[in-house]
This record gives sequence, structure tokens and C-alpha cells, in this order.
Amino acid sequence: MTRFLLDTCAAIWIANGDPLRAPAAGALPQAYADGGGLAVSPTSAWEIAMLAAKGRIALSLAPEIWFERFCALPGVALAAMPPSVLIASCALPGAPPADPADRILAATARAFGHTLVTRDRRLLDYGGLGHVRVMAC
Repeated sequence: MTRFLLDTCAAIWIANGDPLRAPAAGALPQAYADGGGLAVSPTSAWEIAMLAAKGRIALSLAPEIWFERFCALPGVALAAMPPSVLIASCALPGAPPADPADRILAATARAFGHTLVTRDRRLLDYGGLGHVRVMAC
């Protein structure tokens, strides 16, 4: 089964019912319908809380409850984040994005063979160089 690792924005858009772009618009609903295949990183919990604290997103729930409910959706799993992934995020090949959260997402996708679903141009470019599998959303 293909596993997709959602970046933080992708998770927010899915939770809000916002439309995704191709090719993720077709691939993710199928993975979801199959009852698996979508993962979200604990790093996204931190990013969502930061966005809410800075007033960049408005949540109807506390960030921890929002994130718990998102992870409880059918077909969504919490991605593992062992210390080895955090360490690997500091030694990614090539010229990875400078943002620590993006580096952790890339390292997670690499470690577990996930395809990182993102609209972030730096991550898409990094994936385009063959360092991590990416899918635009």
C-alpha cells in the first residue's frame, strides 16, 4: 500500500475540505477510501500550534484536539518520529530546504518510503532532484 506523508498545509486543507491540486487530488482520496495510506507527522502538530499562536490560522478547537481528531480520521495515521529521523534531518543529501520542519518531513518520508504530499516549492524542487519522493497537491 502506498503511504503518503502529508505536509502541514496539506493536512489543514484536507481537514477543511479545501480542494487539492492534481495529482494529489486523485491519489489521496483513493488512499483514504482504501482505509490507509495517509500519514501526518508529529512535526505538523507543532506547526499547526505555531500557526494558531501567531494568528495565521483560526481553529475552532484547541490545536491539540484538532490534531488528535485529524489523526483519528479513518485512513490517517501518525507517522513515526524516532530519534534517527531527527538526526537524519540534519544530514540530508544535496541542498535540502533550510526550514527545520521541512527537513524533518523530508527525512521522515525518506526513512519510511513515504511520498511527501506538499505544495511547498522548496520541497518539490528537492524531490525533483531525486532526494525524496514528492507529490504536488
